[in-house]
Amino acid sequence: MKDPLRKEDIDQEVFDLYDDYAHNKIERRQFIEKLSLYAIGGITISSLMSYMMPNYVDTQIVKQDDPRLISDYLNYESPNGGGTIKALFSKPKDPKAKMPGVIVVHENRGLNPYIEDVGRRVALEGFVSLAPDALSPLGGYPGNDDDGRALQKQRDRSEMLTDFIAAYDYLISRDDCNGKVGVVGFCFGGWISNMMAVKIPTLSAAVPYYGGQPSTEDVPNIKAPLMLQYAGLDSRVNEGWPTYEAALKENNKTFVAHFYPEVNHGFHNNTTPRYDEAAALLSWDRTIAFFNQYLK
Repeated sequence: MKDPLRKEDIDQEVFDLYDDYAHNKIERRQFIEKLSLYAIGGITISSLMSYMMPNYVDTQIVKQDDPRLISDYLNYESPNGGGTIKALFSKPKDPKAKMPGVIVVHENRGLNPYIEDVGRRVALEGFVSLAPDALSPLGGYPGNDDDGRALQKQRDRSEMLTDFIAAYDYLISRDDCNGKVGVVGFCFGGWISNMMAVKIPTLSAAVPYYGGQPSTEDVPNIKAPLMLQYAGLDSRVNEGWPTYEAALKENNKTFVAHFYPEVNHGFHNNTTPRYDEAAALLSWDRTIAFFNQYLK
């Protein structure tokens, strides 16, 4: 039986190709065609494809039925057309007092199992968490990321932003929330996290992971402290950082930025081979410490 693929067996160009594919820069057919260039030395296209795709079955860190949590879906009102947004709500089972809240924002494919898991991880740290699904108006996350990306392309980015702002309004109004709410988001969710800091003057903290930056003109509106998490190999997103950093400094904003060397975009997502355990754990420890500092 042939040994399974390992990350060290895979050229960096394959990870770059996957990034293009995951961000709709190339179609699936083009992705497969380009992968064929790297199907050498006993590595097949099918094995490469299988290796690069997310594994949601074996990677959950906090199970859906974790006895330490209350975790279930709810719906809150969307400001876009009178519908509702489905979200996973999670909190510790036996809270002793009101807790701060954290909005967890998904990537560009809807509320998939990885983001639900992150929502539960946040709750275990002593927060009430809400992980909305921006695909709700289109039926919700369809069960696989390819179709999820296709659906999310159909939604207007600004409308999705208002749906996540509405999540903040919902969470902060709950009786079990102490009135302080932060946000953490990944990829698309990183951009949403940055923009929530722009749009919500009472946001208590924001932690964008490898997210697109707001415009220089938007930076003066930011009131929340920021912790910005970047992947060292993520040239696509990182090219916007110097301008953003200069604007944050010029406007005397409270922020800290962490760059994790030699890791790819998506390094926190433990369902794909882009995952880097050391960087993911360190970044998460920093994220929770940041929320503890500004929300508790």
